[in-house]
Amino acid sequence: MAKLTPKQEAFCLHFHEFGNASDAYRHAYNAQNMKPETVNRKAKELLDNGKITARLKELYAPALEKAEVTSERIVTELARIAFGSARDVMEWGPNGVILKNSDDLTDDQAAGIAEVSESTTKDGGSLKLKRHDKVKALELLGRHLGMFTDKVKNEISGGIAITWQE
Repeated sequence: MAKLTPKQEAFCLHFHEFGNASDAYRHAYNAQNMKPETVNRKAKELLDNGKITARLKELYAPALEKAEVTSERIVTELARIAFGSARDVMEWGPNGVILKNSDDLTDDQAAGIAEVSESTTKDGGSLKLKRHDKVKALELLGRHLGMFTDKVKNEISGGIAITWQE
């Protein structure tokens, strides 16, 4: 790893602990009296620094490893949501909706469920089954595969480059 300055290291340690770049900058660089816009800009500059991001990855690695967070596992979970079907967990027809027994669901089928609730009243009751957002999971998988790109426009206005995404 490339050598960081003591202030950069302090920034990384504080960011790792609290997760807020501006607060980490204020703490590491003793910038309590600096304008918030300046603090935010300087904190972003640090986060754009390859040495800083490498150090942060190093700091986060043990927790991610312990929790078994890998890109493969994330893609697998997204795929479970993206490619799951409502028919996997319920049946519907002229006689109403019937939820399948949770013990009968595979892990892949259960992964798509965000919430199940039941309410009862003196007149009857209702079941609610909410699935995770299938379109969002498909979008994230598509982005992972490079299928989707955001359009970026650049414009020069008074000698200043302005960039935005649509």
